[in-house]
Amino acid sequence: MTTKKITFMLPAETVGEATQALLLGEFNNWNVDEGIYLQKQEDGSMVAELQLTAGKTYQYRYLLNDGRWVNDNGNKAYSELYGHIMENCVVAVAETQDKKTVAVKNKVPKKEKPVSGKSKSTLPAKVKNDLTKIEGIGRQIESILKKEGIINYALLGKTSKKKLKEILSLAGPKFSMHNPGSWPRQAKLAAAEKWDELAILQQELKGGK
Repeated sequence: MTTKKITFMLPAETVGEATQALLLGEFNNWNVDEGIYLQKQEDGSMVAELQLTAGKTYQYRYLLNDGRWVNDNGNKAYSELYGHIMENCVVAVAETQDKKTVAVKNKVPKKEKPVSGKSKSTLPAKVKNDLTKIEGIGRQIESILKKEGIINYALLGKTSKKKLKEILSLAGPKFSMHNPGSWPRQAKLAAAEKWDELAILQQELKGGK
Protein backbone atom coordinates (compact mmCIF):
# COMPACT_ATOMS: atom_id res chain seq x y z
CA MET A 1 0.00 0.00 0.00
CA THR A 2 1.56 3.25 -1.19
CA THR A 3 1.34 6.32 1.02
CA LYS A 4 2.19 9.94 0.35
CA LYS A 5 3.11 12.81 2.62
CA ILE A 6 0.38 15.48 2.58
CA THR A 7 0.88 18.96 3.98
CA PHE A 8 -2.14 20.60 5.64
CA MET A 9 -1.92 24.38 6.13
CA LEU A 10 -4.33 26.64 7.99
CA PRO A 11 -3.92 30.38 7.16
CA ALA A 12 -3.13 32.86 9.93
CA GLU A 13 -6.30 34.86 9.27
CA THR A 14 -8.36 31.71 9.90
CA VAL A 15 -6.41 30.77 13.04
CA GLY A 16 -7.11 34.17 14.59
CA GLU A 17 -6.59 34.18 18.37
CA ALA A 18 -6.63 30.38 18.68
CA THR A 19 -3.45 28.81 20.03
CA GLN A 20 -4.09 25.18 19.02
CA ALA A 21 -5.63 23.46 16.03
CA LEU A 22 -6.60 19.79 15.69
CA LEU A 23 -6.79 18.09 12.28
CA LEU A 24 -9.74 15.67 12.09
CA GLY A 25 -11.09 13.74 9.13
CA GLU A 26 -11.91 10.45 7.52
CA PHE A 27 -8.27 9.40 7.87
CA ASN A 28 -8.63 9.26 11.69
CA ASN A 29 -12.38 8.50 11.87
CA TRP A 30 -13.07 12.05 13.11
CA ASN A 31 -11.80 10.85 16.49
CA VAL A 32 -10.48 13.63 18.72
CA ASP A 33 -8.24 11.15 20.54
CA GLU A 34 -6.50 10.41 17.23
CA GLY A 35 -6.44 14.03 16.03
CA ILE A 36 -3.25 15.60 14.69
CA TYR A 37 -2.09 18.86 16.26
CA LEU A 38 -0.81 21.51 13.86
CA GLN A 39 2.42 23.41 14.48
CA LYS A 40 2.23 27.20 14.54
CA GLN A 41 4.54 29.00 12.09
CA GLU A 42 6.26 32.39 12.36
CA ASP A 43 3.67 33.97 10.05
CA GLY A 44 0.82 32.82 12.31
CA SER A 45 -0.31 29.96 10.08
CA MET A 46 -0.46 26.35 11.31
CA VAL A 47 0.91 23.30 9.51
CA ALA A 48 0.77 19.51 9.88
CA GLU A 49 2.06 16.68 7.72
CA LEU A 50 0.39 13.29 7.41
CA GLN A 51 1.05 10.09 5.46
CA LEU A 52 -2.09 9.14 3.54
CA THR A 53 -2.91 6.23 1.23
CA ALA A 54 -2.37 7.12 -2.43
CA GLY A 55 -5.37 7.03 -4.74
CA LYS A 56 -7.91 7.96 -2.05
CA THR A 57 -9.95 11.07 -1.31
CA TYR A 58 -10.51 12.27 2.25
CA GLN A 59 -12.79 14.85 3.89
CA TYR A 60 -11.43 16.79 6.86
CA ARG A 61 -11.75 19.92 9.02
CA TYR A 62 -9.87 21.73 11.76
CA LEU A 63 -11.08 22.10 15.37
CA LEU A 64 -9.58 25.15 17.11
CA ASN A 65 -9.22 25.39 20.87
CA ASP A 66 -11.54 28.39 20.90
CA GLY A 67 -14.37 26.01 19.90
CA ARG A 68 -14.51 26.88 16.19
CA TRP A 69 -14.64 24.37 13.33
CA VAL A 70 -12.81 25.92 10.36
CA ASN A 71 -11.65 25.06 6.83
CA ASP A 72 -8.49 25.87 4.90
CA ASN A 73 -8.36 27.45 1.44
CA GLY A 74 -8.64 24.16 -0.44
CA ASN A 75 -11.63 22.61 -2.18
CA LYS A 76 -14.82 21.83 -0.29
CA ALA A 77 -17.60 19.25 -0.27
CA TYR A 78 -21.05 19.52 1.29
CA SER A 79 -22.74 16.90 3.46
CA GLU A 80 -25.65 16.81 5.89
CA LEU A 81 -25.46 16.19 9.65
CA TYR A 82 -28.50 16.28 11.92
CA GLY A 83 -30.38 18.38 9.36
CA HIS A 84 -27.57 20.93 8.93
CA ILE A 85 -25.50 21.37 5.78
CA MET A 86 -21.81 21.07 6.67
CA GLU A 87 -18.90 22.22 4.52
CA ASN A 88 -15.79 20.06 4.73
CA CYS A 89 -12.38 20.33 3.11
CA VAL A 90 -11.36 17.63 0.62
CA VAL A 91 -7.93 16.28 -0.26
CA ALA A 92 -7.38 13.85 -3.14
CA VAL A 93 -4.13 11.92 -2.79
CA ALA A 94 -2.68 11.29 -6.25
CA GLU A 95 -1.39 7.85 -7.20
CA THR A 96 1.64 9.27 -9.03
CA GLN A 97 4.81 9.89 -7.05
CA ASP A 98 5.21 13.58 -6.18
CA LYS A 99 7.73 15.04 -3.77
CA LYS A 100 4.98 16.64 -1.71
CA THR A 101 1.28 17.25 -2.25
CA VAL A 102 -0.26 20.30 -0.63
CA ALA A 103 -3.92 19.78 0.26
CA VAL A 104 -5.89 20.12 -1.92
CA LYS A 105 -5.44 19.90 -5.74
CA ASN A 106 -8.29 18.01 -7.36
CA LYS A 107 -11.61 19.79 -7.61
CA VAL A 108 -14.68 18.21 -6.09
CA PRO A 109 -18.05 19.39 -7.44
CA LYS A 110 -20.14 21.20 -4.86
CA LYS A 111 -23.55 19.82 -3.98
CA GLU A 112 -26.18 22.47 -3.50
CA LYS A 113 -28.49 20.00 -1.80
CA PRO A 114 -27.84 16.55 -0.30
CA VAL A 115 -29.60 13.57 -1.86
CA SER A 116 -32.88 12.96 -0.06
CA GLY A 117 -32.79 9.98 2.28
CA LYS A 118 -28.99 9.69 2.16
CA SER A 119 -27.75 11.64 5.13
CA LYS A 120 -24.00 11.56 5.62
CA SER A 121 -22.42 12.15 9.00
CA THR A 122 -19.30 14.20 8.33
CA LEU A 123 -18.67 15.55 11.82
CA PRO A 124 -17.79 13.16 14.60
CA ALA A 125 -20.52 12.16 17.05
CA LYS A 126 -17.70 11.62 19.58
CA VAL A 127 -16.48 15.22 19.49
CA LYS A 128 -17.24 17.00 22.76
CA ASN A 129 -18.39 20.63 22.83
CA ASP A 130 -18.44 23.15 25.67
CA LEU A 131 -22.12 22.95 26.55
CA THR A 132 -21.79 25.82 29.02
CA LYS A 133 -21.93 28.15 26.00
CA ILE A 134 -25.65 27.35 26.01
CA GLU A 135 -27.55 29.84 28.17
CA GLY A 136 -28.85 28.05 31.27
CA ILE A 137 -26.22 25.29 31.33
CA GLY A 138 -23.46 25.40 33.94
CA ARG A 139 -20.62 22.98 34.60
CA GLN A 140 -22.70 20.69 36.82
CA ILE A 141 -25.54 20.39 34.33
CA GLU A 142 -23.01 19.92 31.52
CA SER A 143 -21.55 16.98 33.45
CA ILE A 144 -25.02 15.49 33.94
CA LEU A 145 -25.85 15.79 30.23
CA LYS A 146 -22.56 14.28 29.13
CA LYS A 147 -23.09 11.31 31.46
CA GLU A 148 -26.32 10.76 29.52
CA GLY A 149 -24.37 10.77 26.25
CA ILE A 150 -25.30 14.34 25.25
CA ILE A 151 -21.73 15.48 24.65
CA ASN A 152 -22.04 18.05 21.89
CA TYR A 153 -24.28 20.70 20.34
CA ALA A 154 -25.61 18.43 17.61
CA LEU A 155 -26.80 15.79 20.10
CA LEU A 156 -28.27 18.40 22.43
CA GLY A 157 -30.13 19.93 19.49
CA LYS A 158 -31.76 16.56 18.79
CA THR A 159 -32.82 15.96 22.40
CA SER A 160 -36.46 16.77 23.18
CA LYS A 161 -37.42 19.20 25.92
CA LYS A 162 -39.30 16.37 27.65
CA LYS A 163 -36.17 14.19 27.73
CA LEU A 164 -34.07 17.05 29.10
CA LYS A 165 -36.62 17.66 31.86
CA GLU A 166 -36.52 13.96 32.77
CA ILE A 167 -32.71 14.05 33.00
CA LEU A 168 -32.78 17.13 35.24
CA SER A 169 -35.54 15.66 37.41
CA LEU A 170 -33.57 12.46 37.99
CA ALA A 171 -30.53 14.55 38.94
CA GLY A 172 -32.43 15.99 41.91
CA PRO A 173 -34.46 19.04 42.97
CA LYS A 174 -31.42 21.30 42.63
CA PHE A 175 -31.49 20.73 38.87
CA SER A 176 -35.18 20.02 38.18
CA MET A 177 -35.95 23.71 38.76
CA HIS A 178 -34.09 24.62 35.57
CA ASN A 179 -36.04 25.18 32.34
CA PRO A 180 -34.32 23.48 29.35
CA GLY A 181 -36.93 24.69 26.87
CA SER A 182 -34.52 26.81 24.81
CA TRP A 183 -31.49 24.49 24.97
CA PRO A 184 -32.19 22.45 21.80
CA ARG A 185 -32.79 25.61 19.77
CA GLN A 186 -29.59 27.21 21.09
CA ALA A 187 -27.64 24.01 20.46
CA LYS A 188 -28.79 23.82 16.83
CA LEU A 189 -27.48 27.33 16.22
CA ALA A 190 -24.17 26.43 17.90
CA ALA A 191 -23.85 23.22 15.87
CA ALA A 192 -24.40 25.24 12.68
CA GLU A 193 -21.81 27.78 13.91
CA LYS A 194 -24.39 30.59 13.77
CA TRP A 195 -22.79 32.38 16.70
CA ASP A 196 -24.26 35.81 15.95
CA GLU A 197 -27.80 34.41 15.88
CA LEU A 198 -27.08 32.48 19.07
CA ALA A 199 -25.86 35.65 20.81
CA ILE A 200 -29.05 37.49 19.82
CA LEU A 201 -31.23 34.62 21.07
CA GLN A 202 -29.33 34.41 24.36
CA GLN A 203 -29.71 38.16 24.87
CA GLU A 204 -33.45 37.79 24.37
CA LEU A 205 -33.51 34.91 26.86
CA LYS A 206 -31.63 36.95 29.46
CA GLY A 207 -34.00 39.85 28.94
CA GLY A 208 -36.93 37.55 29.53
CA LYS A 209 -35.70 36.45 32.92
